Amino acid sequence: MTKIAFIGAGSTIFMKNIVGDCLHFDALRDATFALMDIDTTRLDESALVARKMIATMGTGALVETYTDQRAALNGADFVVTAFQIGGYKPCTVTDFDTPKQYGLRQTIADTLGIGGIMRGLRTVPHLWKVAEDMRAVCPGATLLQYVNPMAINCWALAERYPDIKQVGLCHSVQNTVQEIAHDLDLPEHEIRYRVAGINHVAFFLDLTHQGRDLYPDLRTGYHTGRLPKPPLLMPRCPNHVRYEVMDHFGYFCTESSEHLAEYVPWFIKQDRPDLIEIFGIPLDEYPKRCEEQIADWSTQAETLKTAASIDVPKSHEFAAEIMNAQLTDTPYVIYGNLPNTGQLPALSMGAVVETPCLVDANGIQPTTVTDLPPQLAALMRTQINVQELTVRALLDENIDHIYHAAYMDPHTAAELDLRQIRDLTTDLLAAHTDWLPDWARIRKAA
Repeated sequence: MTKIAFIGAGSTIFMKNIVGDCLHFDALRDATFALMDIDTTRLDESALVARKMIATMGTGALVETYTDQRAALNGADFVVTAFQIGGYKPCTVTDFDTPKQYGLRQTIADTLGIGGIMRGLRTVPHLWKVAEDMRAVCPGATLLQYVNPMAINCWALAERYPDIKQVGLCHSVQNTVQEIAHDLDLPEHEIRYRVAGINHVAFFLDLTHQGRDLYPDLRTGYHTGRLPKPPLLMPRCPNHVRYEVMDHFGYFCTESSEHLAEYVPWFIKQDRPDLIEIFGIPLDEYPKRCEEQIADWSTQAETLKTAASIDVPKSHEFAAEIMNAQLTDTPYVIYGNLPNTGQLPALSMGAVVETPCLVDANGIQPTTVTDLPPQLAALMRTQINVQELTVRALLDENIDHIYHAAYMDPHTAAELDLRQIRDLTTDLLAAHTDWLPDWARIRKAA
């Protein structure tokens, strides 16, 4: 029987999507789901939801719960990670509030920027613990890594645990296809595309409908003001930023405008508040979402717990598709984040890149993309600089490289001078001391 370990299963809605997807496949419908979390209340809620989905689908799947990570991983065939070290409070709140004191504003702060760097420092050490446990009790398992900052996490995992089979997974490609179909009034399933880059900063190199290039429609729509339409997925977050980037760089980005705005130096500026209004940039968006989700969760949880059965629609996440493809040797194409071994030659070897990947019984095999436009490669390198320095800090236990990473971040450097960045980084390290490895801890005098 296939065993699927879920580390961070207290993230009930995400767990519901992945487990629910698995139940749609014959090869996975009788799997054992080992749900692990340190929050026993949320873990119990997730287990209840999983068991109700299994009952609804009428499968023979089993659910086990664990607070011990290694026990949950023992004998697993697949491992899904979906946790947040330090949680929304205190760590995410700190990642927003402390930079604000310096005039540095963010939207999501989980991938790049000063918030992404800090999240990487908190997260990678625990991912290494997951990998260490996998090496001990399920060395042949495939790690399906959903935790941000995706590129930093996967890069650091590959450097220290190259024997662990892993892939970083995201839904930005799928979400963007939905948004493009919405903007152009086209059936999503009829759009054909090819994407390459790095997680959250990848671009549609080809984008067609029935053989017709869609870029002229996107450009004309933007120039005439017909596009973008009100967004399909995030009502507060209009897509103006990535249309503007497309207008200047020639290609459409896979990540939402609220994300993209904080990866680059052109949109969020203290001395240009008009840009926030012109491009509809939702500052502090992630804390707002967290507060809304916390407020909504008690109602959702009660509904799920009291429902006689739970609908199990199939999501567009890749995890279950990967498991099924590997177990049944049924070829399937995903967009996966893997260390660059030549599949994207325009970017640094070793950096984690996102390209089409074939999945079958041989595992996850990236395809090579040789035509990445130079302007896109240049933009991606500004992100890779920050990722690489954060990974070097973690691997070498070198606190100086944390500062170097912050100095090189495009948005941070566009707003603050070197001394301000140094002081901000010191303040964040001090605020996060209890969540960081020993070598990165700073305790400021009272």
